[in-house]
Formats: sequence, C-alpha cells, structure tokens
Amino acid sequence: MQLGADHVVVRVPATSANLGPGFDALGLALALYDELEVRLVASDDVVVDVFGEGAGQVPTDAEHLVVRALRHTLELAGAPLTGLRMTCSNAIPHGRGLGSSAAAVVAGVVAARALLAEPRALDSRAVLAIATEFEGHPDNAAPAITGGATVAWQDGDGPRAVGLEVDPSIVATVLVPDSRLATSRARAVLPATVPHADAAFNAGRSALLVEALARRPELLLEATEDKLHQAYRAGVMTASSELLRALRAEGFAATISGAGPTVLVLTPEADVPALDATLAGLVDGVAGWRALRPGIDTHGARARRMLAAPDAATSGGNMQ
Repeated sequence: MQLGADHVVVRVPATSANLGPGFDALGLALALYDELEVRLVASDDVVVDVFGEGAGQVPTDAEHLVVRALRHTLELAGAPLTGLRMTCSNAIPHGRGLGSSAAAVVAGVVAARALLAEPRALDSRAVLAIATEFEGHPDNAAPAITGGATVAWQDGDGPRAVGLEVDPSIVATVLVPDSRLATSRARAVLPATVPHADAAFNAGRSALLVEALARRPELLLEATEDKLHQAYRAGVMTASSELLRALRAEGFAATISGAGPTVLVLTPEADVPALDATLAGLVDGVAGWRALRPGIDTHGARARRMLAAPDAATSGGNMQ
C-alpha cells in the first residue's frame, strides 16, 4: 500500500481499566490527552522530541513505543518505511494506571493509518488487533480507540470490543500519586487461581456496573466492588489502597485505576460537592497526590492529516 500523507497530528485519551470488578475487560476513556505530530523525512533518521510526561525518561529514537507501533502498522499494511520526526506533548502520567502505554500504541497505529493512501483499509477491528498485539489485552486500547466506556474480550477471531452507555451525570475524578508502579509488578502479585465464590461475585458486580453506568449511577458503590485483584495488590500500593478504603467507607465508588496506583472515583454530579469535602480531608494539600477531574472522553483517538482535504481526517471510529 502506498503512503498518502507525510504529516499527521494525533490526539489520544488516557484510560482507566477494570473499573473495579471488570478485570481486563472494562475500560473508560478520560479527557486527558497525549498529542503528537509526525513528519516523514527522506532519510532513515528517527528523532523524537518529548515534552511533558515522560520527558527525559522515554526513548527518543526508533525504540520509542509510538514509533514502534507506527512502523509495525506501516509494515503490516505493506507501506514503505521512512525516517520520521515526531514531537510528543504528553499529559498522561506514566506508570500510574492511566493507560499511558496503550495511548502510545494506539497513537502510533492511528498515525500510521492516517499516513496511508487508503486509511479505511485498516478498520477499527484491525486497529484494536494491532494495539492488543503490543499490549497483551484490549481493556485500555478499546476505550482509547473509541472513547467512552467499553467492554473488550478476545475470541478465536482476535480481540473485540463494544461501547457501553454512560450516564452524562457521572463525573470521573482521578487521584494521582507521585509514585509509579510497573504493570508487571502489579500483575505479579495476583494469584494463579481464585475462589469460585469470588469469581461469581465479580461476574455479578460487572453486570451491575453496566447498568449503573448507563442508567443507575446511585448503584455505583455496590457495582464497583471487587474481589479479584485490588486486595491482592494492596501490598504494592499501600497508600492507594488506604485511600480506596477511606473513600468507599464514606460511600464513594472508588477503584484502583488499571494496575494502579491512581485511584478513580465515579460519582453522580450531585455528589461531587460531598466528594470534594471528603478529599479536602484526605488528599488536598497532601504531598505526593494530585486530584484531577478531566471529564469522560467520548471521541477516542483522532488523527488529522495536515495540509490535506478535510475529508482526509480519520478517527478511532466505532468497533463492531
């Protein structure tokens, strides 16, 4: 396949996976974005400039995760590989359970798709499949691609995902600590097997969460209860686990975001003042914590060709 552009701009949202009981399945896109600009160059050089989160810490050459995902996608599409110059302006914290690696992979894949002469040749199922190849599971990649809330799974045909309805009154608050936690470490403490009763408990709560997100926000506290992963991870994120317990004891639907250590709180808009009053006594002014209220992203990853016709813009699209 031929290239159809040499300059694209991409924006991709942060995501929060699991949402309590939906381990490796449920995810939510947040209006906190990494933005990048890619220019192809007539050489083999790869130069990456990083500003914001990850600056001075991530590779600035062909080993950068966005570059790896972009070039892998072009290779799969049979497009020629060239050098590139990329500028990344990152707002998604790294190593905090907000989907920074999924955002990087999705950004690379949708950037590559926008560079192709026929972007629609790579539909959203293909984008999800490539992203999952890098990530290992699709729970963060799916909402990063489509926006909103999603449930993702894998079958014999590869990863799939569908969107879930989210009541517009639901407000997402993320409490981000300074400390990082590698996903590999968070996964290493999980047991190989769990009691049947705990699995059944989470299945019921996951089903309830779909209803709570869509139509019954007052059920979010019960719907976000979990017995599969958060308690097992308490020892590797003590402060986050203590904050989680304190918030839930006050009646707020708090969960560990992804592999942590960020804490996600989902509340009906009417309960936000009460949450803020509670946070004032728990994290406001406490060294090492940031409270953010980014909003829920509903668009997903967006890629735009520069100096091209308006209809050349591409987006994450809807997955079927």
